[in-house]
Amino acid sequence: MQVVLLERVAKLGQMGDVVNVKNGFARNFLMPQGKALRATKANLAAFESQRVQLEANNLETKGEAENLAAKLDGQVFVVIRSASDAGSLYGSVTGRDAAEMATAEGFTVDKKQVVLSAPVKELGLHNMQVVLHPEVSATITINVARSTEEAELQASGKTIQELNAEAEAEADFDIAELFDDIGAAALDDDDEAAEEPVVDAPAEDTEQPQ
Repeated sequence: MQVVLLERVAKLGQMGDVVNVKNGFARNFLMPQGKALRATKANLAAFESQRVQLEANNLETKGEAENLAAKLDGQVFVVIRSASDAGSLYGSVTGRDAAEMATAEGFTVDKKQVVLSAPVKELGLHNMQVVLHPEVSATITINVARSTEEAELQASGKTIQELNAEAEAEADFDIAELFDDIGAAALDDDDEAAEEPVVDAPAEDTEQPQ
């Protein structure tokens, strides 16, 4: 199907371009979202008559998007989730979650604006693109952790594997220290026993009665 684009569409074209797309893509995405019209003679004429206004509206919304992108780009949002010791989530983090966290922090972000190739299913830092306008986007980071303390450690650059290794090393150290304490206590007991004076037992009376 031939359509005329009413705004820039990534990998497809600029506003006013007439392009060929699959029927389903046009009917299910481009036209319902107001991104394109079927390229009929009447629609092309209508577009040309409104082109100046459409371009003005595009510049206005682009400017608003750029202002938001300047504030949003590089922001980090913490998401607390349950996960296994290996770091696999019991569930996933989606674009909706990212949008809700950003909105809770005072940014106006819709879940449809968050570009995510697949749901996040592991602990750690995950970058996501937020498309604020066909020509403007920002990158945010979602810090997925099991606690705020773990999120802070991950933010410092440590991976879940490193955190697990540190926890195991600390546990091994505690166990070794416990055995050292037990061994030291046993040696102390032996030393005390060795220092105790030996008391001779009283001699038995061997005199026979008369």
